[in-house]
Amino acid sequence: MHISISRYLLVFVFILFSSCNGKESVRKVSDNSADPDKVMDSWHMAAARANAEVFFGLMDSSFVYLGTDATERWNKEEFYSFARPYFDKGKAWDFKPYNRQIHYSASKNTAWFDELLDTWMGVCRGSGVMVFKDNEWKLTHYHLSVTIDNDLMDGFLELTNPPEFKSLKK
Repeated sequence: MHISISRYLLVFVFILFSSCNGKESVRKVSDNSADPDKVMDSWHMAAARANAEVFFGLMDSSFVYLGTDATERWNKEEFYSFARPYFDKGKAWDFKPYNRQIHYSASKNTAWFDELLDTWMGVCRGSGVMVFKDNEWKLTHYHLSVTIDNDLMDGFLELTNPPEFKSLKK
């Protein structure tokens, strides 16, 4: 009986190791660069601590940032130019993420997420895309938006839409 338990254990171990994908085994939860959730926490923390090297280092070269203003569509270099003065002053922004949802492609090499943020603007929503390459997750796209309670939408539209815009809608 001892031999058959050993055989079952051996088969179980063999199946366990053969089902592991080589790329997946590289991704350790304790390694911040191998966990999208920890990468995003590090990204936000780097902004709060005005650590430009870490903040911009977590972005891929193809990074695109969409801000709350309709004119804010920047590549990594443009976003760096905008944000660098804040980092140089030692005070960028301190957005505290919560309620983050992360989803993965079938290959596990692309992740997309959305998160709520406690900010100086109130509750904002961030969403983005990350890619896993060179054994680390890099942020390729981030979109920051201000949330507005549905009950406040009419007042918001009055504040933000000039009369000439309203006439175009009719």
